[in-house]
Order: sequence, then C-alpha cells, then structure tokens
Amino acid sequence: MTYFTSENVLFVGSILIFCSILITKAGGRFGLPALLLFLVAGMLFGSDGLGIEFDNVGQAQFVGMVALCVILFTGGIETKLSEIRPVMGPGLTLATIGVLLTTVITGAFIYSLSYWEWLSFELPLVACFLLAATMSSTDSASVFNLLRGKGINLKNNMQPMLELESGSNDPMAYILTIVLIQLTLAIDTSGAEQVQTSELVVNSLKILMQQFAIGTMLGIGVGYATVWFMKKIEINNIPLYSIMLMSIVFFSFAMTDMLGGNGYLAVYIAGIVVGNNNIKGRKQVLSFFDGMTWIVQIGMFLVLGLLVNPSEMWKTTLAALLIGLFMMLAARPLSIFISLLPFKEISVRSKLFISWVGLRGAVPIIFATYPVVQHVPGSNAIFNIVFFITLLSLVIQGSTIVAAAKKFKLLLPTAEKNQFDVDFPEEAGQQTETTITQEMINQKGNTLKDLQLPHGVLVVFIKRNDKYIIPHGGIILQPGDHLLMIGSSEVEKA
Repeated sequence: MTYFTSENVLFVGSILIFCSILITKAGGRFGLPALLLFLVAGMLFGSDGLGIEFDNVGQAQFVGMVALCVILFTGGIETKLSEIRPVMGPGLTLATIGVLLTTVITGAFIYSLSYWEWLSFELPLVACFLLAATMSSTDSASVFNLLRGKGINLKNNMQPMLELESGSNDPMAYILTIVLIQLTLAIDTSGAEQVQTSELVVNSLKILMQQFAIGTMLGIGVGYATVWFMKKIEINNIPLYSIMLMSIVFFSFAMTDMLGGNGYLAVYIAGIVVGNNNIKGRKQVLSFFDGMTWIVQIGMFLVLGLLVNPSEMWKTTLAALLIGLFMMLAARPLSIFISLLPFKEISVRSKLFISWVGLRGAVPIIFATYPVVQHVPGSNAIFNIVFFITLLSLVIQGSTIVAAAKKFKLLLPTAEKNQFDVDFPEEAGQQTETTITQEMINQKGNTLKDLQLPHGVLVVFIKRNDKYIIPHGGIILQPGDHLLMIGSSEVEKA
C-alpha cells in the first residue's frame, strides 16, 4: 500500500496527473467528459485499485474549497455581464427556488424507498432530505468545463443562464446541507420531540439571507476595489498581476466566510466585476486562470476519486441508481418547470434542455463530506450514493449535452475560431475579426478600400493561407481571407 507522505507526494502526484491526462486523451475519442475520467483515474489509483491510501476527508474538503474558488472566479471573469443581465431573473430563481424544490422532491422519493422491502435501503427521514440537499445544486466545474470545453453555442441565452445558475446555486445547497446536518444531530442527541422545528426554520432563513447578502455585497465590493487597485498600481512584471488576483480570490473567500457570508458566491461575483472592467494584462490573466482552472480541476477530481472506496460504494448501487435516474428524469425537470412558471418567454424546449444540464460533479461530493466530518448517522452511505450519482450524471448527461442541444433545436453554429493571436491594449478599441466571402466581393468589390469601413476602424492584418499580409487600400481580397480589425464601438456606430 502507498501512503501520502512528504517524501512521495510529488512523485505520486506527478504520475497521477500524467496518467490522468493520457486517460482523458483516450476517453475523449468516445465523447466522455474529462472530469469523469479524472474521477475514474483517482479511483483506479486508490485503495481498491493500485493501493494508494487516502482517507483524510478534511484534506479533501480543503482541496475542493481551493479548487472551487479558482473555478468560480475563472467562470466569473469569462462571463459577460451583457449576456447574463437578460437572464438574471430566471438564473437566480433556479439557483434558489429550483434548489429548494429539487431537495424536497428528491428527499421525498428517497424516503419512499424505505418502503420497498426488496431494496433493503433505509435512512431516517431527515437524512433522506440531507442526502437530497447535498445533490441539489448543479456543479459549476462540470457546467463551465462541458459548455466551454466543447465549444457549444446555444440559442436563447441558454449558456449564460446555465452558467449563472451553476455559479450562484451553491449557497442555497450549502445552507440546506448545514441546517439538515444540525437537525439530524439534534434529533440523534435529544430526540425529535425536543427539536424546535419552527425556530430552526426561522434561523435557517436568517442564515440564508445573511449568506446571500454578505456574499453579494463583498463580492461586488472586492471586485470594484480590485479593478481600482489594478489601475493605480504599476507592476513591471505583467504575470504578477495574475498572482495578485489569485491572492485576492482567496482573500475574498476567507473574509466573506469569516463575516458569515457565502465565500463561493462572493468569489464568483468578484470575478464577474473584474472581468467586465478594463484591467491590465487581461490576456495574460485569462490565460493564467484558464491554466490554473485545469490544474485545480485535475487535482480536485483525483483527490475525490482517491477518497472513495468502490467496494463500499457497490453496497448502495441499486438505491443510488434509482435516485440518480429519478433526479435526472423527474426531480430536476419538475423543479425547473415549476421555478420558471413566471417566465413565459422561456420555451418548453429550453426548459427541457435546462433540465438535462443538471450536472452533478465535485460540489455534491464535497458537500457530502460534511456529514462524514460531523459523524452524522448514515454519512458513509450518503457519501457513496452521492459519488455514484455523480459518476452516473457525468456519464449520461455529460456525454449527451451536444446531442440534447441538437434534439431540442437549440444548437447554433460554432463560432469561428480566432485566427490571430494578437492582443492590443483595450484603450485602442474593440478588436474584431471577419472572413471575406465571395458574396461580399460581389456586393462591394474586391479591394480593401471597397469595404467602406467606418471612419476610425482599421484593418491591422490579413491572413491568407497561413500567411500574414500587411494591408493597404489597393490590396486585392480573396474569398477566405481573414481580416483583423480594431476600432472603438463608439466610432463604429458613427
């Protein structure tokens, strides 16, 4: 058996990461999500596989916390406020009401399984709802990774709505998990008759409002303070801006948590604020956090894979399978359709697709570690069930997102890949690309000056057959030429 020590952690860790990437490369040919394969790789190297012993739930929680901070901040800085503003109402409704409904519906179903004698499955009533609460939120890491990694382009602002939901629904799930843990322990200690349910409900609502309010305010405050500070400070070494932002990510999470707010929400909102303002070294920052996101995702899913013992998980396989299928086919769709009743503009096809993208991933597994740490009765069964359902969700839902988008006719043509790896200062204006077509030449002419670009808009480069051409007004354009243009949006409108 292999144990994690200071002497071998780098050796073992490097092998794990290298092998995981190779497994991901092979699995990608079959359309399997990369995050699923990282989980599987961790399980293969674990105690029931190659023998690496890792059972420290507290360390796994810490790894998950660090990873989620980076993932949520990266998701925030890559989110355009102009895209999420139209879907703010339905997105936040799904993140609150949707999570609550999923917990209630799923919890009731889980409790009903105890009446199926042939299943030999039984959890106390409160533990059933606790299990449902840990799985009630969609996983931001999985949603961001799959939607952006696959280059999916969706109609009706579906992508920003799904990303907003996954980035902001953790507080509700977290509060429900913590409250239900407290209720379970209280009942176990003093009995159900001694628990003041009404008082617990009132306190839960207070905590929920506090988490959302403090998390939102500090996220906005830290975000704008970061933007102001980055404009004032001069650092000669551009990469240090990325390092500074990383420190601010963890500072905002820790400070929000200490003040009683939700740190994950604060980090996500801070990312949105920073990403929608002019910051120095934007390209380097985005590249840095994109790389860091992959590193922490690999680390988080590997650690969570190492934590589980497949031999124990199989004991609850049948119950977990039934619960997982119920969530995918009944609980999630019901909660979506009920939550979105006030939003008539959202079509049935869109609601069905939103229902299908209820991906479970690292967040439910991390939430499932809280009962284990608190020694809640039945916590091991809860953890194993959540882990199995996560695998099920990533296999079934994660590998069929594109097919579902096509089925519901929500898939738009994939946006053309950027042809120019050039980064101009944002003060220089908006950077855009276009491709010359035969139709454009027939309508306007075949020279650059015939395009009649707005005053102040310049063509910087022309790319033709992997060759770069310095443009001038008389150059003859050809179909397939890629043009890199720069100019302010104000000038273009003029």
